[in-house]
Amino acid sequence: MARYTGAVCRLCRREGQKLFLKGERCYSEKCAIAKRPTVPGQHGNGRKKVSEYGLQLRAKQKARRYYGVLENQFSSYFAQAERKPGMAGENLLRILESRLDNVVYRIGFASSRKEARQLVRHGHYTLNGKKANIPSIQLKAGDEVAVSSSSRQSEKIKAVVEANSARPVPKWLDVNREQLTAKVVELPNREDIDLDVAEHLIVELYSK
Repeated sequence: MARYTGAVCRLCRREGQKLFLKGERCYSEKCAIAKRPTVPGQHGNGRKKVSEYGLQLRAKQKARRYYGVLENQFSSYFAQAERKPGMAGENLLRILESRLDNVVYRIGFASSRKEARQLVRHGHYTLNGKKANIPSIQLKAGDEVAVSSSSRQSEKIKAVVEANSARPVPKWLDVNREQLTAKVVELPNREDIDLDVAEHLIVELYSK
């Protein structure tokens, strides 16, 4: 599958804020936003007037980069969100939040969404007792995620879980760190999603 392989810190600088793409580094003084808070490139320091389309595009790109999905997949998610009852923008964020890799990250079983995707692909987690190695699987209320039995003694997994044990867990997820399991209590509402994303601008962009 195609995937962005460039320097992820450039993505944060392009959006002008932390996207938390590199785990612990994002919380340290080494964070690129703290060191170089300008847009990458020769003209990064210049002031430019942003058009309405530019604002909409940046909103879409920011959401894509938060969750680490590519353009075609993001467009597919938006089409899916439009078909659901309710507001398309909120439906879109709910779909993105319910991805398996995002849930693994949210419950603190990975330091970043990128690491969560990698660990999921390597078969370190189960979904409802069965091996799950597809990061884009969409979870629903009642689903249970767990560290697989073969990975519970992995020093890598132990270190990751320990390093992220203090991270707050959204209320729509219930985590048992001793058992290395988590359950989706319900799908998140907009107020449960703490990302700075203007979803209405994304809707406007796709509605043209």
